[in-house]
Amino acid sequence: MSRHLVSTGSPFEKAAGYSRAVIDRDMAFVSGTTGYDYTTMTMPGDVTSQARNCFRTIEAALREGGFAMTDIVRATYYITDPNDADALFAVCGEVLGQIRPAATLLIVAGLYRPEMKVEIEVTARLRSD
Repeated sequence: MSRHLVSTGSPFEKAAGYSRAVIDRDMAFVSGTTGYDYTTMTMPGDVTSQARNCFRTIEAALREGGFAMTDIVRATYYITDPNDADALFAVCGEVLGQIRPAATLLIVAGLYRPEMKVEIEVTARLRSD
């Protein structure tokens, strides 16, 4: 599999010079993904809904590149409020509980827009089994 760029169709991807995901052979690198609902172009107000939207976008990007969520080997979570950690972890447990990738949570001063409460990035590798 050669290098393939995955886009959500957001004009920001081209303006900022990035891809939602880069597929290179058996690896997928999914950019930091925030909680926008790309069907309505809205951002929910709570971290739980935002995290679920992040994972929906990540799953779609992986699928377009020929990967599945079970191929995720690494996840990094960025949140702006430490009080949101338990709610985020609950969603992570729902989505990744059986996959159990290596993961890191970072508390950051802020994300690109103030309404963004969480950003998630993942790395995946096609399974050989």
